[in-house]
Amino acid sequence: MAKAMEALLSVVLLLFCCGGQVVRGEFDYRAALSKSILFLEAQRSGKLPQSQRVKWRGDSGLTDGHLQNVDLVGGYYDAGDNVKYGLPMAFTITTLAWGTLDYGKELKAAGEIQNARDAIRWGTDYFLKAGATPDQLWVQVGDPQADHNCWERPEDMDTPRSLYKIDKDTPGSEIAAETAAALAASSIVFRFTNPRYSHLLLQRSQSLFSFADRFKGTYGGECPFYCSVSGYNDELLWAASWLYRATKSPYYSNYIIQHDDLKAYVNEFNWDLKYAGIQVLLTDLYFQGEAQFSAYRSHAERFVCSLLPGSPIRSVKTTPGGLLYVRDGANTQYVTSAAFLLARYSDLLSAKKQTLSCGNTLFKPSDVMGFAKLQIDYLLGRNPLGISYMVGYGSKYPRQPHHRGASVVSIHQQPTKIKCIEGFMNWFHKDSSNPNTLIGAIVGGPDKYDRFVDLRTKSSMLEPTTYINSPLVGVLAKLYRMTRKTNRQF
Repeated sequence: MAKAMEALLSVVLLLFCCGGQVVRGEFDYRAALSKSILFLEAQRSGKLPQSQRVKWRGDSGLTDGHLQNVDLVGGYYDAGDNVKYGLPMAFTITTLAWGTLDYGKELKAAGEIQNARDAIRWGTDYFLKAGATPDQLWVQVGDPQADHNCWERPEDMDTPRSLYKIDKDTPGSEIAAETAAALAASSIVFRFTNPRYSHLLLQRSQSLFSFADRFKGTYGGECPFYCSVSGYNDELLWAASWLYRATKSPYYSNYIIQHDDLKAYVNEFNWDLKYAGIQVLLTDLYFQGEAQFSAYRSHAERFVCSLLPGSPIRSVKTTPGGLLYVRDGANTQYVTSAAFLLARYSDLLSAKKQTLSCGNTLFKPSDVMGFAKLQIDYLLGRNPLGISYMVGYGSKYPRQPHHRGASVVSIHQQPTKIKCIEGFMNWFHKDSSNPNTLIGAIVGGPDKYDRFVDLRTKSSMLEPTTYINSPLVGVLAKLYRMTRKTNRQF
């Protein structure tokens, strides 16, 4: 009877889906994967290459850095605005590199490995410029207040491109360490395809980590938009963990052990809070034989147990439709990052043929991955509203993402400059679909009751970010492999 009910539930869940593209009873994860990377191209700042696939975008920010006689052209806009913030940009690259490393075969099979590498390099090239001087890192380009008071295409922006940096007198250990983590992880990505570039990334990562550790301090300059509430210890451990994976140097292993915070029980992973990522990353190394990291397994498992339905220590609620819900404001960022860690942890358990114990409740690796899959499927359309929260995926998706470039007619269609107030009057407050489809963007998502209003002014629901998409890449690559092999539900 139990098996029959389980089978019936699977059928019901399949019929429940109506918003996404479905292949043989599953979502088309390959299409979703391709689109998730494509979104990052829409976020590019600087001189766009001939290979640029998002054709409605144009060159922007070509004088960034000139105020201080430095070259800061390039990098990514974090969300729907035109500011370049160092902390979320670095986290985007770290998580994208992690997914590319651990799911490289899957990305290659899907034909997306080069696109993933290109997306990473667009960020790392910028970080090399931003951190070209020892003990100094440029961490932000653009006046956030002025930028948020304007609604302009990035190609038109005329708000101040103010520059912000950290140095020994104005430290910012969180940003320096996160950038070090991004460069270290990326150095592994390019180790065999571009050894010289990989070596440069690793050298700069080590230099930035040393800078972050020697001149400790929290940087408040990105507040109120990116305030580091968790402090910098997690970023230092995160960077040391990636540097250890990249170098296997005892220096970084010892640093982790000497500075660890084993009391750091957390139930979320995001641009500000890295402990869960550290715990899963080091548990992976422990399972590979690095016995010095054994203590991190229990912490990683506590994180996973805090998410799983049926776990006695579950602490993260879900919406009635089953979506993890941490807090208002781009809640989907917590969903995609959690799904990535769940996917990775299920891999570790599977490799060792082990189960997960949450109190007296046991979970198989397939249970862990099954919940990750439910989260992704919800985002792609298996939800109470039958809407895909990935723009351009399926037939029913958000038409009004809170995004300046997408919501204003393309510069290629209307080369005449559209000024700040004109953008607000003629485009921001216009209740109609964006003229440019922001393909692949995962928007902020529904509220805790599964309610969603497709209205551009609802920024918490409609604004996409690079760090929502970056962890998604690895999960989608794994799901593509799984459904390619099995073509069936869990």
